[in-house]
Amino acid sequence: MTSPYTNDLEKWLRAHANAENAPSMEAYMKNHFPFLGIRNPERVALTKQFTKEHGFPKGEEAVRVAQELWSLPEREFHYTAIMMLLQVRKTVNAEHIDLLEHFIVTQSWWDTVDTIADHLIGFHLQRFPELIPAYVEKWLASNNMWLQRTAILFQLKYKKKTDVPLLFHCITTMADSKEFFIRKAIGWALREYSKTDAETVQSFVASHDLSPLSVREALKVIHKK
Repeated sequence: MTSPYTNDLEKWLRAHANAENAPSMEAYMKNHFPFLGIRNPERVALTKQFTKEHGFPKGEEAVRVAQELWSLPEREFHYTAIMMLLQVRKTVNAEHIDLLEHFIVTQSWWDTVDTIADHLIGFHLQRFPELIPAYVEKWLASNNMWLQRTAILFQLKYKKKTDVPLLFHCITTMADSKEFFIRKAIGWALREYSKTDAETVQSFVASHDLSPLSVREALKVIHKK
């Protein structure tokens, strides 16, 4: 049974659906998901208005609301679910990683996966670093492209705290992948770390057989300099 809070929030967002916007938003996401047609700035404003009037769910209630929103078909509900989890990411326990993993492998596309990998899983694994070895190896071996992408990207914001051997291990493990989203992730992760240590990234790229896409993305910042 869905919680009253979720029911009210669903009705609130559906009341602001825009059928004229929906087709272009669906096309941008390759028609993987239906959309209500509420563009991001408006959706964020509407959600803030709703939470101001109804309060913000806390702890396990927020997690439950996020799960219920995630089960709805329209993409705006998935974005709102992630907003809920971002609000409680400092208080969840270590086992919360399994829910985040579930969110990666369901309703999967880059727009949600990247936010979860970077802002939720990356944050969570900084709080619970003991989870990193087992989960990263599991993701790399999973044959699930989105979990593999997550293994490469979760350290995006770590900067000087980046576990560089682990990052390079993830990249070399996936370097032969023909998947666009994996090759792009490799380049993105290297490019981001190049802002911290350009020399190490240059050396790694020069000594490893990476796809042209990965190399191009990895060296963007370095070449600008």
